[in-house]
Amino acid sequence: MNIGVLALQGDVREHLAALAESDVLARPVRRPGELDDVDALVVPGGESTTMSNLAVTFGLLDPVRKRIADGMPVYGSCAGMIMLATTVLDGRPDQESFAGIEMTVRRNAFGRQIDSFEAPVRIEDVEGDDFHAVFIRAPWVEQTGPEVRVLGRVTEGPAAGRIVAVRQGNLLATAFHPELTGDLRVHRYFVEMVRQAVDAR
Repeated sequence: MNIGVLALQGDVREHLAALAESDVLARPVRRPGELDDVDALVVPGGESTTMSNLAVTFGLLDPVRKRIADGMPVYGSCAGMIMLATTVLDGRPDQESFAGIEMTVRRNAFGRQIDSFEAPVRIEDVEGDDFHAVFIRAPWVEQTGPEVRVLGRVTEGPAAGRIVAVRQGNLLATAFHPELTGDLRVHRYFVEMVRQAVDAR
């Protein structure tokens, strides 16, 4: 299996390393032709408005949307969650997204960079202890559609109860950055999603 990482902006290298440690081939994707060569895509954390603009500039917005509609698995972390949302609150008026997961996401919901924090998150379908989640200018999910499964919420602190991990079909999104923790369970969960999707073709 080949899994691409959208390499327009953000923590691309960290996701490539986490995928490589999860025993799959991982490659950066910057052009539509490179998207054609992968079975799945990771949309990394970064700055969602910049990523949106670059997706348009590099001609990737519509090709990614089409691959999502055709069933390609995609995982988005932090800004990637925003890029997968159908509705973005507090974004720029011209901000585009891949609009794959039927959810309303609030951009920078937890505050500015200085308000970044770490918290335990229990993630359904992922075995083991609570995930040590790193939130950096993170979004949260305010509303989900009927096809969306809530996989994780913040369990303590002022943001307790906020939705920070979701899945809809072959699409997965987290508000936090598992690629920064050394804990590969979310990436391995996504790799298994990709494997199932490839086997079902």
